[in-house]
Amino acid sequence: MTETDTLAQFRDSIDNIDAALVFMLAERFKITQAVGEFKAKSALPPADPAREERQIERLRQLARDAKLDPDFTEKFLRFIIDEVIRHHQQIRDGQ
Repeated sequence: MTETDTLAQFRDSIDNIDAALVFMLAERFKITQAVGEFKAKSALPPADPAREERQIERLRQLARDAKLDPDFTEKFLRFIIDEVIRHHQQIRDGQ
C-alpha cells in the first residue's frame, strides 16, 4: 500500500466519523428542540446552570477515560449548550 493509499484510508475514516457526528448532533438537537418547547409551555427557564455543570463534569470525566483532552471536550460541549440555550430562548420568545 502506498503512502497515498494510506492517507486516503485515514481520510475516509475521518469523513465517516464526521458524518456520524453530524447525524448525532442532528438527533441531539431534535431532542433539545422538544425540551425547549416543553420548557416554554411549562414556563421553565431556557437554561439550567446546575444541570449544565453536572453535564460538563460528567463529559470531562468521559473525556479523561477516553484519553481526550477534557478542556477541549468542555469547550465543545459549552458551544453546543450555548446554542441549545439560544434555541430555547427563541422558542420561549415565539421566534
